[in-house]
Amino acid sequence: MVAYIVRRTLLMAVTLIGMSIIIFALLRLVPGNIADILFDSAGFVDPAEKAALEDELGLSDPIPLQYWHWISGLLQGDLGFSYVSELPAIDEIAPRIPITAKLAALALFFSVLFGLPLGVISAVKQNTPLDYFLRVISLSGLSLPSFWLALLILMAFVTWFGTIPIYTDPPDNLWDELLLYSIPAAAVGFRSSALIMRLTRSSMLEVLRQDYIRTAKAKGASDRSVNYGHALGNAVLPVVTIIGIEAAFLIGGLIVTETVFNIPGIARFLVEAIQWRDYPIVQNLVMFIGVIVVLTNFLVDLLYVSLDPRIKYE
Repeated sequence: MVAYIVRRTLLMAVTLIGMSIIIFALLRLVPGNIADILFDSAGFVDPAEKAALEDELGLSDPIPLQYWHWISGLLQGDLGFSYVSELPAIDEIAPRIPITAKLAALALFFSVLFGLPLGVISAVKQNTPLDYFLRVISLSGLSLPSFWLALLILMAFVTWFGTIPIYTDPPDNLWDELLLYSIPAAAVGFRSSALIMRLTRSSMLEVLRQDYIRTAKAKGASDRSVNYGHALGNAVLPVVTIIGIEAAFLIGGLIVTETVFNIPGIARFLVEAIQWRDYPIVQNLVMFIGVIVVLTNFLVDLLYVSLDPRIKYE
């Protein structure tokens, strides 16, 4: 187990290094930088002033040197300065991380809370009216675009309550925070819950056809014991994988939801930074999301061991 953790740690390091190179290179391949945007928007270009701005921001340095400055600073905890606000990048990013993390965690909670038990019920009640109803709901969740569902929710609130749940100021207490995040979290979590429901159903049906399930039934085990004691434990492994993937996706995949509900999280901030070619912000945010994805996959692999004793990591 220790050898496996060491190998995975080295592999994660190599993955993150490769990811940093790709992020850095792709940003430089996009036409234009912040100097181009600023001077183009002003309607004139003074080559001397533009060159001076690029020198000040380090954009005229050789590409390998720019990469080295970024990585060396990142390893020392120095994320650089935002080109737009001229504030330290860490001061711009840090306040937004808890907002997105809370929204993503609540969305994932809703996804698991509804997706897992409803998937099990759909499998146990296969080909019944309840199963057909739940399958229609899951297909609807996979088909409806999240931005359209979010807009429908906003329109419904205006029609029924005369108000819109939009983020304006930080919530004063936990209850207000829960109310504010619950609606956008439910909107984005609906798709994830539908995905978890479908996967749980198919995995449960596959396990319920296994020989040991028939043996347990032949020995007189109750349906409850067979479904939840024998089948669910083995059917949950692929579901854990998709939950981990969804958790990693939600950190960086809330762009539309944060935009529609005016939530100042990192996903929305990332889009704004890309528009302004704010390299320090974009690079550090994408690296942060990459680290979350890599760590989540690692934790899912470790969770497999506790869920299935047959799995051994050498």
